[in-house]
Amino acid sequence: MFILQAAAMWPGVLPLVVLLIFLVHLSRCSPGKVNYREKEKEVLDDILGEKKYDARIRPSGENGTDGPAIVRVNLFVRSIATISDIKMEYSVQLTFREQWLDERLKFNDYGGRLKYLTLTESSRVWMPDLFFSNEKEGHFHEIIMPNVYIRIFPHGSVLYSIRISLTLSCPMNLKLYPLDRQTCSLRMASYGWTTDDLVFVWKEGDPVQVVKNLHLPRFTLEKYLTDYCNSKTNTGEYSCLKVDLLFKREFSYYLIQIYIPCCMLVIVSWVSFWLDQSAVPARVSLGVTTLLTMATQTSGINASLPPVSYTKAIDVWTGVCLTFVFGALLEFALVNYASRSDMHRENMKKKYRETEHSSSVDPTTELLEQDGSANFQMKPLVRHPEDSISMDKIRQCEVHMQTPKKNCCRSWLSKFPTRSKRIDVISRITFPLVFALFNLTYWSTYLFRDEAENE
Repeated sequence: MFILQAAAMWPGVLPLVVLLIFLVHLSRCSPGKVNYREKEKEVLDDILGEKKYDARIRPSGENGTDGPAIVRVNLFVRSIATISDIKMEYSVQLTFREQWLDERLKFNDYGGRLKYLTLTESSRVWMPDLFFSNEKEGHFHEIIMPNVYIRIFPHGSVLYSIRISLTLSCPMNLKLYPLDRQTCSLRMASYGWTTDDLVFVWKEGDPVQVVKNLHLPRFTLEKYLTDYCNSKTNTGEYSCLKVDLLFKREFSYYLIQIYIPCCMLVIVSWVSFWLDQSAVPARVSLGVTTLLTMATQTSGINASLPPVSYTKAIDVWTGVCLTFVFGALLEFALVNYASRSDMHRENMKKKYRETEHSSSVDPTTELLEQDGSANFQMKPLVRHPEDSISMDKIRQCEVHMQTPKKNCCRSWLSKFPTRSKRIDVISRITFPLVFALFNLTYWSTYLFRDEAENE
């Protein structure tokens, strides 16, 4: 009424008033102004009503048949925290996704305006009873809100996504440690539904993704493989999926921390061969110190590894290095014994020479010299033939013993008069040669075996 009175007073305003009324009516009737958030609530109440949907009943198979429900799985590995050799386990954080078709959840998308519906409570819809069969510990992430969502698409497809952290067992074979490669698995299986009701399959395309900047302190993730691992028990056959993660151990850390220090200790123990044989305190302290240091190094290495019944590659290395250090200490004991034997032989020779010299002098002459009754030395006028024959034999034996058939090694060793010195000189050459031969055999054996076992 007010509008008509205004139009009568101002005739030029009537067209503007009519246009304004038309625009207001058009805005109220326009479909673009519909609140689709309220429509989502209506749709959820409709498809998840107590009388229409029961979360205890599994969905039907493909094409609405009574076959097993097909659940497609894919993973995104966010990080791998630790790989423990002692506990034989590894920790991983991943985003786990499952997708399946539940035709009971179809809804009207209002011409594409409702792309999907989002839920945060998994109890509202049917969920596969998947579990991680090699899990030791695990937990969900709930900061700030639970890291989980469920999306329901118009055609009835359900996508379940959650972020979880798991500690999984990883049985390891440490025969080639630290030149080894380890395969750790992630196994997922159905707990209660058999393959007649539920089947897990890998999502087509790229079922497993790994973060690009994945960093591990002592390992490198070489590759990962997906496979199936269905298991049969007394209660039936259950669907199972697995991911094999192949890790290669980084050798540079062990080269710097174990192999090079052990080589240095072995070489330091050889310094004893160049010290004088009379320097007993220096040689003993050097041998004992290197032996104790090597034993401490070995015990420290074994403390970071589990006790296993087989021999590891690192056990061979530390055992041989410990043997070389212990051999250097035993070599000094042998040198010390040979030195005392040489001194004893020198004393015996000295006494023998003094005795021979005293027996070659006539007793009568010695008696006259002692009494002072003779001013000249008396020599025997007649030499017995037995004495001349025995002296000739002794000279021939001495000449025969002094001129043996000498080769290059004997002629070189003859420069060193004592046996103790010869033992030191031989050890200076023998120990490095044997250790070099051991290194050649060790590295060629374990490196080639590593490549052969991973082909």
